[in-house]
Amino acid sequence: MIVQRVVLNSRPGKNGVPVAENFRMETVTLPDKITDGQVRARTLYLSVDPYMRCRMNEDTGSDYLLPWQLSEVVDGGGIGIVEESKQANLAEGDIVTSFNWPWQTKIILDGRLLQKLNPQFVDGHLSYFLGAAGITGLTSFLGIKEKGHVTPGANQTMVVSGAAGACGSLAGQIGRLEGCSRVVGICGTDEKCSILVSEMGFDAAINYKKGNVSEQLHELCPAGVDVYFDNVGGDISDAVINQMNQNSHIILCGQISQYNKDVPYPPPLPPAIEEIQKARNITRERFLVLNYMDKQEASILQLCHWIKEGKLKIKETVVKGLENIGEAFQSMMTGGNIGKQIVLISE
Repeated sequence: MIVQRVVLNSRPGKNGVPVAENFRMETVTLPDKITDGQVRARTLYLSVDPYMRCRMNEDTGSDYLLPWQLSEVVDGGGIGIVEESKQANLAEGDIVTSFNWPWQTKIILDGRLLQKLNPQFVDGHLSYFLGAAGITGLTSFLGIKEKGHVTPGANQTMVVSGAAGACGSLAGQIGRLEGCSRVVGICGTDEKCSILVSEMGFDAAINYKKGNVSEQLHELCPAGVDVYFDNVGGDISDAVINQMNQNSHIILCGQISQYNKDVPYPPPLPPAIEEIQKARNITRERFLVLNYMDKQEASILQLCHWIKEGKLKIKETVVKGLENIGEAFQSMMTGGNIGKQIVLISE
């Protein structure tokens, strides 16, 4: 059986910016027969995410992420439909997912590596399992639960950077649902700002490419900032930390502004900002969702419940075709997406 796949063609270099040409499409032959325990599935959706930038380096800089190998198939979050199964728990027609789904039109995998999904949880919107009802939603939800210290009725202000991205657009809404009284987003276009306020329930949004971020924060967060969901790092984060209150909390989700630079994770703060962090006793701990997998099931149920009730609004940017996955990745890394960046491989 001939299938198409995407391999890592070249590395951007530790401080380089990824481009679509770092990936290459090729054809490969899969065995016609599967063996005991294996499953053959047709790929429906693949996810491209900022953390993948680290996997493009020879050394990911992290103990839980393995680097992609040159000329080897790339993998990440994926969803597919089972076409044939020799694994007891999975049958033809089942919808399955994996964190390490090869970027191929069809796959043969050990069935134990696949998790069966219930499409009813997301009213048939299967791609949500790669976003709001998957690892993205878990990161936003558990980040706020475990590191945000949100207390209903405490009149807290939350700021979210990268607010129109996959995690950010959910984090602001979850912050509100968990009890924050004011939520302000920071993103990179007027269109994104408008969507955050009109559709996602943010109180206000700042376009960091226009005007002075510090001044706008001062105006929009008159009582200071109590919780900061940090997706970007860099200058934007420095501006937010400057306006954070005593005993406030930073949720370190990602540092996309730093991903193309060879710095440790989380990147160190400039001395003046670190001084503020220490003086005001601001917590800034690395958050790793994989450390909270015992809470995964209950958290996913809560997220799905909010989605069904219409309390959690979902935005996706969908690109069609495996051949366009390199462009989709490049676009997502430069803010071309609103909400979760998804690649549709087959209907």
